[in-house]
Amino acid sequence: METLNAISRWLNKQHVLTYCAGSNGDLWCANAFYLFDEQRVAFYLLSETHTRHGELIGQQANVAGTVNGQPKTVALIRGVQFRGEIMRVSEQEADSIRARYCKRFPVARVMKAPVWKIRLDEIKMTDNTLGFGKKLHWLRDDTKLGE
Repeated sequence: METLNAISRWLNKQHVLTYCAGSNGDLWCANAFYLFDEQRVAFYLLSETHTRHGELIGQQANVAGTVNGQPKTVALIRGVQFRGEIMRVSEQEADSIRARYCKRFPVARVMKAPVWKIRLDEIKMTDNTLGFGKKLHWLRDDTKLGE
């Protein structure tokens, strides 16, 4: 749990992720502002369904992605690689998530895009501030998280 806490603290200080999805031989990536939920170990984002990546993920799909800062020196590099499943959030859950999302990103108030959840199954964080090439690994254990 200590590893997940360290990763969560860093993810809550960031705000943009890149996620990639594929289907039937097509592959595409997208960037999005996100909210991170430590209890569910999930990202929430807004995205239209008619975009190339929206069409690839459909209602639910496997995704992989990254979150990274922009340090100017190698010693300060920190970043996350992740793997999980993206799905549209139910309408009952979407309103409360959208309110939190718009509080953090006020520009999103004009967006009518659906809310999506990336349920993380694996996280690898590189944190050179702990030593060059230091890696923190986390894997979902469904019995502990209840998801």
